[in-house]
Amino acid sequence: MDDKTPSPEVAANNPATNSRKRKAALSVLGVLFVLAGSAYGLYWFEHGRWIESTDDAYVNGHVVQITPQLGGTVLAVHAEDTDTVKAGQVLVELDRADARVALDQAETSLAQTVRETRTMFANNSTLAQQVKVRETEVERWKQDVARRQAIANTGAVAGEELEHIRDSLKTAEASLAAAQEQLAASRSMTEGAQVETHPAVARAAAKYEEAWLAWSRAMVTAPVAGQIARRNVQVGQRIAPGTPLMAVIPLEQVWIDANFKEVQLRRMHIGQPVTLVSDVYGSAVEYHGRIAGLGAGTGSAFALLPAQNATGNWIKVVQRVPVRIALEPKELAAHPLRIGLSTEVEVDTHDQSGQALSAVTNKPETRIAEADAGIEEARAKVREIIRKTLQARG
Repeated sequence: MDDKTPSPEVAANNPATNSRKRKAALSVLGVLFVLAGSAYGLYWFEHGRWIESTDDAYVNGHVVQITPQLGGTVLAVHAEDTDTVKAGQVLVELDRADARVALDQAETSLAQTVRETRTMFANNSTLAQQVKVRETEVERWKQDVARRQAIANTGAVAGEELEHIRDSLKTAEASLAAAQEQLAASRSMTEGAQVETHPAVARAAAKYEEAWLAWSRAMVTAPVAGQIARRNVQVGQRIAPGTPLMAVIPLEQVWIDANFKEVQLRRMHIGQPVTLVSDVYGSAVEYHGRIAGLGAGTGSAFALLPAQNATGNWIKVVQRVPVRIALEPKELAAHPLRIGLSTEVEVDTHDQSGQALSAVTNKPETRIAEADAGIEEARAKVREIIRKTLQARG
């Protein structure tokens, strides 16, 4: 070995060599930091600065209270907590014996009213015939008076007989006037109407519809499809109208209420895309949605005890505003959410074309189809009763 060539041990302990290695390592590390910083800066400029996020976000939805429209004794309960029900499915049965009796009475009253009204229409013809009879009598007495008046000067007819005939004419004319008044009164009760549309029949029909609805409402049904929660009704219980029996939660209609800080709302608009994850599924399941609306005030403004800021020791606190987020129905069906679950939300604010406030839109109306079906079925029953009564001529 050449004496001028240092040994490995000497080279390793050489300060100059160590300094060069450190400089090289620091240079590489510096380049990595610069690249990482540049990458993060590019990410922040292109994407990160447009993202607003919060973990103060929870699943919310409609809680449809099931309440009876009339009181009664509970005969059966057909749903338990966590059960899934369909719209129109019977949940609770009430005793409707009294309602059945009232319905039978209303049906009898309607049929009787139809018969009386039909008789009223038939009386018009009878009264018209009576008017014709009275007119014939008046005409006959007029002719008698004229004949006797012509020969009265000859002495062939006594004056007393002529006066009797004239009195008979006056009586016939009075009877004619009375018959005409009766005919006019009867026609005024039926003019411009038929038996089916007569006010008396319509009043009796309304009473029947009322009794039919009371009878049908003894079966408490689900107004919407969903999952049962908070059942607090038992068989044999006596309940009053409006008593909460249970709740139905339509889980396919839930949304997210994300509470963003007020400084995060500057670039938020309706329709901006949102991505979120729920704690129940973790980051493996990602939901997508859009901003549906921004709250009209902060949470503290609508609190039961609003904050009193007009005090001497006031401290500013950053407020939060609820933002409603609508979810994709397909993703929600694949991974159902429950009301109250926690989520983490990220809003992409790139798109600034949306409105800052929710616009008035013609959204589809949520209504109970069974309510309209019930009144239509009652009216169909009324028409059937009237038809059968009119056909029964005996």
